[in-house]
Amino acid sequence: MIALSLAEIAEVVGGQTHDIPDPSVQVTGPVVRDSREAVPGSLFAAFAGERVDGHDYAAAVVEAGAVAVLGTRPVGVPAIVVDDVQTALGALARHVVRRLGATLVALTGSAGKTSTKDLIAQVLRSKAPTVFTPGSLNNEIGLPLTALSATEETRFLVLEMGARGIGHIRYLTGLTPPKVGLVLNVGSAHIGEFGGREQIAQAKGELVEALPSEAEGGTAVLNADDPYVRAMAARTKAKVIFFGESGEADVRAENVRLTDTGQPSFRLHTPSGASDVTMRLYGEHHVSNALAAAAVAHELGMSADEIAVALSEAGSLSRWRMEVTERPDGVTIVNDAYNANPESMRAALRALAAMGKGRRTWAVLGKMAELGDEALAEHDAVGRLAVRLNVSKLVAVGGREAAWLQLGAYNEGSWGEESVHVSDAQAAVDLLRSELRPGDVVLVKASRSVGLESVAQALLESGAEGEVSAR
Repeated sequence: MIALSLAEIAEVVGGQTHDIPDPSVQVTGPVVRDSREAVPGSLFAAFAGERVDGHDYAAAVVEAGAVAVLGTRPVGVPAIVVDDVQTALGALARHVVRRLGATLVALTGSAGKTSTKDLIAQVLRSKAPTVFTPGSLNNEIGLPLTALSATEETRFLVLEMGARGIGHIRYLTGLTPPKVGLVLNVGSAHIGEFGGREQIAQAKGELVEALPSEAEGGTAVLNADDPYVRAMAARTKAKVIFFGESGEADVRAENVRLTDTGQPSFRLHTPSGASDVTMRLYGEHHVSNALAAAAVAHELGMSADEIAVALSEAGSLSRWRMEVTERPDGVTIVNDAYNANPESMRAALRALAAMGKGRRTWAVLGKMAELGDEALAEHDAVGRLAVRLNVSKLVAVGGREAAWLQLGAYNEGSWGEESVHVSDAQAAVDLLRSELRPGDVVLVKASRSVGLESVAQALLESGAEGEVSAR
């Protein structure tokens, strides 16, 4: 974080200082909420959860070098006491962002947010110091913590914004007002909570409504291929730039193909020129993510050649997202188990089909959460798609939703041993251990709550001697 005195922080967050001998002492390190991350110069935000109360670790974090604790009660060590820690973090983030000379880029969408955020960050940091959301910390706590990790040297601040209802993104943009806003898509993720795609579009569009006008430097980057997103152009006063395969897209891809290993290659076209890209990531769905990143980078002054080089060098920064590892015996494990929705599930299956040409392919799939009334139809459709893509074997893991996956495969014509329903992750592991052969490709994917990453990990730890080598 930029250096701030405890007195200034207390004023910004409307807090009272306790047990602070010298309020002029500065916080020069990060703001952390995990006591294990406390380092000299840091500020510890003490949240009281259902099972753990951060206030109990106050003495330990100060001993580790933290300057003070931000909490809701005195703790016997230097502290700034506020009514609500989350609100205080937001106020502090808003203050710091105003002080920064950085350009703030915010993005949202139903699918691909984290992968696209990682691409944008890698492209922009090839140009200048860049701070970005780690993993998927895109909520009311994670977003301010990311903003507070910026320093005076930061030139680009890339923030992923999630939403589970109307008003969430409006709140987040109030904490960290963006100059560039990117909306990727409007899909089925969390549709059970929102009630429909129209409501999702309303919530996601709050990002472009928060942008400054074109005269003030605001830019909305919108997916021309998604009608819900394209319509958001009417909701902003900012400059609008489109990306996608549509002829009206300002940033688009031509000659898209997949390499033999399932990695996308294409000709990138931007208003400033064209250049060739071959990505290290897996799956054709990353082309749209790359175009979104390219559109942002173009608006921030990068040439087509610079963008193409950075996109071709970019890797996966977040765990369990199309994480491809080959075992010494030639079995390839694709761990995409961080989360799942219908759009990302379809993309992962298509990537599996591309990667597995001439090889046996396995789709180990589980529940897609928060789909509401569409759950049965969406799980059925994914099971059917696995058959249409000629996936060698579908392993549906879990309860009712897994049964729907297998039912879809069965109804599409998978009547023999091409699909199987197992009760849990361990049963899936036992099955795969007994049946995998060298050269097989295994995709593991489900919503985060299912925890299918344990299947991928177990398969990597067994069945072969020697070290595994991640691609």
